[in-house]
Amino acid sequence: MPFRGSAAVAGGLLTRGQLAGTAWRRLFRDVYLHADATLDNVTRAQAAALLLPPDAALSRRTAAFVYGADVWRATDPVEATVPVPGDLRSRSGLSVVRSPLERADVWRRGGLRVTSPVRTAFDLARDPDLTAAVIGVDALLGRRATKPQEIAAYLDAHPNWRNVRHARQALALAREGVESHMETRLRLTVVTAGLPEPVVQHDVRDAAGRFVARLDLAYPERHVGLEYDGDHHRGRDTFRRDAVRLNRLRLAGWTVLRFTADDLTHAQARMLAQIRAALK
Repeated sequence: MPFRGSAAVAGGLLTRGQLAGTAWRRLFRDVYLHADATLDNVTRAQAAALLLPPDAALSRRTAAFVYGADVWRATDPVEATVPVPGDLRSRSGLSVVRSPLERADVWRRGGLRVTSPVRTAFDLARDPDLTAAVIGVDALLGRRATKPQEIAAYLDAHPNWRNVRHARQALALAREGVESHMETRLRLTVVTAGLPEPVVQHDVRDAAGRFVARLDLAYPERHVGLEYDGDHHRGRDTFRRDAVRLNRLRLAGWTVLRFTADDLTHAQARMLAQIRAALK
């Protein structure tokens, strides 16, 4: 567990010389971790929480991570919100924003003060990058941490906050049931290109009503599915399961197009042309 170095020294547990040695890793000013301990996202959040004033909270992507949303990478800074006024400032590994926090805006999870799910969604939806905003809201909705109507009500209650109009646009594009941020990127790319919006996480059944597979994105009336294949699909066992699954979908009369990160980042024109052709 991370700890305050000053508290360890004051309690006689360590000396300042020991803290400066190789046995301890300095995470932030006056915050340390044993050098052999794993520095994962949970530990980073715990470390940053030691710096927060009592009325502050972990927020945005860090709070979303606490609720199970996969939007906070190991290379991203810990994100926190401090009510105005506040002395804590951003530093390496920690991004601080100053914003009012109402009592209902702060929950406690795993010993950490974090913004509530709806406040977290509200903050993420106001990201100036629309794609990032939708990814954040999708991720929280996908974990069932909050609901669209709760986010809409929060937006209505805070109409004069910065980027609220932008947040409404993000909420309008967000969908429940999304299972990965790359699915969100694929869906937004399709919609932005003027193609019909696909259904999220569609269950395919055969003529007898038996479950065949669940598709990331689908056009049920056209029997066309879109799938994002991440790196986990490269393993031998996964490859075999995917082959069996794809054959079952074909026998059920479905055309399934599979795309990778390379398609989304370097070959969008080709990808969109393939989708258009499948929908004809």
